[in-house]
Amino acid sequence: MAARKKKTKKALPRKTPRKKTARKASASAKAKGLGRDEQRRTERLNGVTVDAICETANDVYTDIRKRAKPDLAFPIRSLKNVSYCQKKGYFEIGKQKKLRTLSVNTVKSFAQTLRMMGLSKELVEGNDFATKRDAYYQSKNWEEARFDEQSESDAVMDDIEALFSVRGLSREQLRFVPDEHGGAVAGRLIVLDPDRETGEVERIDCTRFGSGAYSIPSSVEQLSFETDAKFILAIETGGIFQRLQSHKFWQTSDCILVSMAGVPTRATRRFIRKLSDTCKIPVYAFVDCDPYGISNIYRTLKVGSGNAAHLSQFFCVPQARFLGVTPQDILDYDLPTHPLLDVDIKRAKDALKNDPFFKTHKPWQKAIEQLLKMGVRAEQQALAKWGLNYVIEEYLPRKLDQTAKFLP
Repeated sequence: MAARKKKTKKALPRKTPRKKTARKASASAKAKGLGRDEQRRTERLNGVTVDAICETANDVYTDIRKRAKPDLAFPIRSLKNVSYCQKKGYFEIGKQKKLRTLSVNTVKSFAQTLRMMGLSKELVEGNDFATKRDAYYQSKNWEEARFDEQSESDAVMDDIEALFSVRGLSREQLRFVPDEHGGAVAGRLIVLDPDRETGEVERIDCTRFGSGAYSIPSSVEQLSFETDAKFILAIETGGIFQRLQSHKFWQTSDCILVSMAGVPTRATRRFIRKLSDTCKIPVYAFVDCDPYGISNIYRTLKVGSGNAAHLSQFFCVPQARFLGVTPQDILDYDLPTHPLLDVDIKRAKDALKNDPFFKTHKPWQKAIEQLLKMGVRAEQQALAKWGLNYVIEEYLPRKLDQTAKFLP
């Protein structure tokens, strides 16, 4: 018999690499587009900032030429000059102002204010930035206008920020950044971060940090995001964040974890707000059950603070909800507790009496009164009473099934 001729299979065209290349090219083009958009936005804001500084300086110069006493009007930054509108969802600065008029007694502080504005203008025009500490040391070249202590330069910087906040400018847009970075991030998120000079966009995958996490930069305005996460979990303590990150809670719950590390920094708050607004996902706060966690950490995240109410519209997260730990959780989960200290009691009573946010929300009034009646406080880590991973396996899944019951 004649040997059968072997059939040879026709090789299929290799399409996969082409698809991958096309996807990469598409992502690259999108990233470049985002970079160009961000550059245009930055240039526009830079123009607004320089114009605001020059206009203020020109007003002072004009008054001096007219032999009139120039003055600068700064919003008063305190809880007494704050209002809370539930519809808007954040603290707003009131109309009370303090005047700084040029006189024999104020000549130094007036000069320091103008020099600080001048430094801001130089930073914007030079596409640079300065930390609070940098600005303090820069003043050592200002002769009689130099600052003796950093607390003095910090106060002037805060006043300038408040002065220009009415034009929608923040300290970061004035090119003054905090010395510390923001919190840490892990989970289902890609951060797109364009280079300040070239506009080339770096794609940072927050699932690829192993046992570590992405560190929020001191300024986040240039960032954009890609995510399919269902929610953001903002966490008070580093210990709980590390546990959730190491066990990849973000993977099983389709979420993004953000460590606030106590009262969240401006960068952390702005990051969460920008991420939530851009990607249309809810924010849940997970903090200790004590007056500080409730009235300082959570309240600051959600609606801002009296001292920085002029910037709440940018730096607070009105859509945030309080997951826990709640006073009722102490009872429901039989958590270990500590007695409320005198400072805790004072803080809780002050929140009920003077804080516009808590005075507006009856569920919060009821929760704080319950905590005062119980006379105790509990930490997030108290859940470890039932096992180190109880928070992952039982507490959070159970709470996340009842989001409608979260405190506002």
